[in-house]
Amino acid sequence: MVRTSFRNMLPIRGIVTLFGALLAASAVCAHGQTRPAAAAAETTAVPQTSSVLTDGFVRTMGTEGLDRLYGMQFEEAKARFDTIDARYPDHPIGPFLQGLNLWWTIMLDLTDTSHDEAFIEQMNTVIERCDALLAADPDHFDAALFKAAAHGFLSRLHSNRRRWWKTIRNAQKAISNVQRVEEVAPERGDYVFGSGMYDYYADILPEEYSLSKAIMWMLPDGDKERGLERLRETAANGHYVQTEAIYFLAKVHYLYEDDFRTTRTWTERLRERHPDNPFFHTFEGRVYARWGRWRQARRIFAAVVERAEAGQAGYTAHMEEIAQLYLARDRLYQDEYREALTHLAELEQLSSRDIENTKYRMLGYLYQGMAYDALSRRDLAVNRYRKVLNMEDASGAHERAQRYLDEAYSG
Repeated sequence: MVRTSFRNMLPIRGIVTLFGALLAASAVCAHGQTRPAAAAAETTAVPQTSSVLTDGFVRTMGTEGLDRLYGMQFEEAKARFDTIDARYPDHPIGPFLQGLNLWWTIMLDLTDTSHDEAFIEQMNTVIERCDALLAADPDHFDAALFKAAAHGFLSRLHSNRRRWWKTIRNAQKAISNVQRVEEVAPERGDYVFGSGMYDYYADILPEEYSLSKAIMWMLPDGDKERGLERLRETAANGHYVQTEAIYFLAKVHYLYEDDFRTTRTWTERLRERHPDNPFFHTFEGRVYARWGRWRQARRIFAAVVERAEAGQAGYTAHMEEIAQLYLARDRLYQDEYREALTHLAELEQLSSRDIENTKYRMLGYLYQGMAYDALSRRDLAVNRYRKVLNMEDASGAHERAQRYLDEAYSG
């Protein structure tokens, strides 16, 4: 079951990744939050000042750029973000939005680290511009806002790369800036997204991951229901982070609320808004697979493969890896072993491009072994199980490979 396997995967990584996501989200939209009084008393509030996020030109160009970004039209998105940077050349918003192009390039294939340095450099540019503004005005609202956001995204990247010290250091820096942004924004929508994220995760993380208590004890308590309400508000009325709110509503109902109907509703919203986004496309397939709706999942993953093979923007080799793995799994459990092996051969070819990240190749070998066992080709099955055991474990593959070495998989 996907939910169970998620909980068993490197809990501390899950905690820090979610924590980093929380920081980045809350940082982007923090000036709509009202933090608990106990927390506010320990920080220095930044007086509400004019923010570029309320500028009509920025709002128009920003939302147009983000729509194109989610649609994998990176150059068109960049053109809109460049106009914002040209209008505000000393402000951090330009390089921050431009950095989102790189962020989504990274998100499409986390096994590819070739864009990491460029993204880190972009976020450092954001931080440098924020520091310059804060040097002139220690209460500069946008500077605190975007500095927190930049450190939040750096924390997320470093957590994905398992650089825990840098993850924690950037998280601390993000928190110190989030805590400075206390005043209520002139409207809600976007501005309650961060507080909604905080409320939800601060409430459920200690229950889901006992190790998270080492991080969460120093922070204010959350409220899951209030968090969901605020996320729904952003999903309905947001401008800059409406899509992010919809995605996180889908994600938390998928991972934690165990609610297929609600997950599907929000996922369908994502697909309607951004039909050409491969990340949301593969997520839709995973939703149906998660609850055993394999007919729909098979159709979706077949479409992902078709788009990847046609070279559609954003449909990377990694997106195809995910689709081929699920298609193989579907055929395997339908006892169509030769078809499963066809998908697994495609997966092996795709995953061979990356010698460092072996997760998909390892799962492919595990499924190959199971298929060969079911076809009474024990020698090939044993070979594949041993390949699995020679790789770094992921998703409990070692335990299953050892089990099938001891006793052949029988279908």
